[in-house]
Amino acid sequence: MRGLSFASLLLVATLGLAGATFAGAAELTVSAAASLTNAFTEVKEAFVKKHPDVTVTTNFAASNPLLRQIEGGAPVDVFASADQGTMDTAAEKALIDEASRKNFALNALVLIAPAKSEVPLKEVQDLSGTEVKRIAVGNPGSVPAGRYAQAALTSAGLWDSLQPKFIMGESVRQTLDYVSRGEVDAGIVYMTDAKQAGENVRIVQVLSGHDPVSYPIAVIKGCKSPKEAAAFIEFVLSDEGSAILAKYGFSKP
Repeated sequence: MRGLSFASLLLVATLGLAGATFAGAAELTVSAAASLTNAFTEVKEAFVKKHPDVTVTTNFAASNPLLRQIEGGAPVDVFASADQGTMDTAAEKALIDEASRKNFALNALVLIAPAKSEVPLKEVQDLSGTEVKRIAVGNPGSVPAGRYAQAALTSAGLWDSLQPKFIMGESVRQTLDYVSRGEVDAGIVYMTDAKQAGENVRIVQVLSGHDPVSYPIAVIKGCKSPKEAAAFIEFVLSDEGSAILAKYGFSKP
């Protein structure tokens, strides 16, 4: 570099330093259940403040489609499901590092109605009434909230008889939107989602007759950023992470 000016040498050194910094940066992709959208968006922001060298991308959808994306080779590092069954399937297909799997949150299942609805609805048995025409539930084939709803309504002896009234959502957030916009007379979603809807919906009843709404999280086997993935899960389980989840209505497992 004998013929280079001082300015040229400085530019080479600067580019070299920038290249080293870029090379050392890590990228992390987190796929999480739709019901975690608000909570995990804040979790991500808090995590990045503690780990400014990590770029985190979040992907929210129903748990089953997320699992299919991972199975199809999507570059995911962390998977957070809204039910144990979906994560069990991921484990059976050897998609996750089973040692990293942790339960991090609990939710509740609730019956809701549009806030301005005049349809008389005080409990789940009222769904059989003739004034209730449309009921939004998640598709049990792809949405954990739908499977919980199916279990709760089956336990109440209502699932089969209510079939003609069901409007199936492809995520719990879509189900919530149907109710929020007044397009249906009732819906079944998670407590956390109902709280996000605020004054647009009315919580009628907390439902029972289903498995606990338990959320597991795990590192995807062979992911590109295993160290950062483990750190993200550790943060979710930390006091700070738990406090953020509690802010959105989740409780500790």
